Amino acid sequence: MTTNPTDFLTPTRTFYDAIAEDYAELFREPLADRPLDRAVLTAFAELVGDGGEVADLGCGPGRVTAYLAALGTDVFGLDLSASMLAVARRENPGLRFEQGSMLELDVPDGTLAGVVSWYSSIHTPMDRLPSLFTEFRRVLAPGGHLLVAFQAGDEPLRLERPFGHPVSLDFERRRPERIGELLTAAGFTPHSQMVREPDETLGESAPQAFLIARKPALPAPHEA
Repeated sequence: MTTNPTDFLTPTRTFYDAIAEDYAELFREPLADRPLDRAVLTAFAELVGDGGEVADLGCGPGRVTAYLAALGTDVFGLDLSASMLAVARRENPGLRFEQGSMLELDVPDGTLAGVVSWYSSIHTPMDRLPSLFTEFRRVLAPGGHLLVAFQAGDEPLRLERPFGHPVSLDFERRRPERIGELLTAAGFTPHSQMVREPDETLGESAPQAFLIARKPALPAPHEA
C-alpha cells in the first residue's frame, strides 16, 4: 500500500480546527512573559528591514504575525486551520491571512524577504523537513532570512484530548544542531542559534530553540 507523504496534514488541520478558540484564549498573550522570544523576533524584523514581504507560516491565531506587523514588518500569515484563521482575521482585521500548506506555497520563486516558522514545523515528520526547508528557500529572495523556532529535545510530546476535545497530536522536539544541518543542506547559510532553558512558570518542559538562517545573496557581476 502506498502512503500519501502529506497524510500528516489532515490530522494536524483537524486538531487545530477543534481547539482553535480554546487555544487562542489560553495563549492570548504568548509573548508577554517571554522577553528572549520577543528579542529574537525583533532581531529578525531588523534583519529583514524594509526589504520586502515576510510570511508567518503556520501562524495559528496570528499573534506572532501581529507582533511583527507592530514592529513595522510587511507580514502576512498562512495556516492549515480555517478555525485558527478565523481567530486571526477577527483579531487582526488589518492584516492578511491565507489558508494553505507550508509544503506547497502559492508564492512565486524568490519573492519574500523573510519566512517565519514559529513552532510550526513541529508536526512535519523528520523525513519531510528537507522538502519543507527547500520550499522555504524557494520563496525567499537572495539574501532573505528564515527564522525557525521549536522545542529542543528527542522525545515528542503527545497531547490527548486537549480542552476535552476528542483529538490528539504529536509535537515533535528536535535537536538544534540537526535542524542546522538540514538548513545548510537545503542551501541556507547559518546566521544565529539560541537555545534557552524551559521556564517552568510558563508551563514549559523542554528547552526552546531559535535558529536564523539566510539564503545566500546573488554574487556581484564581477564575481559570477
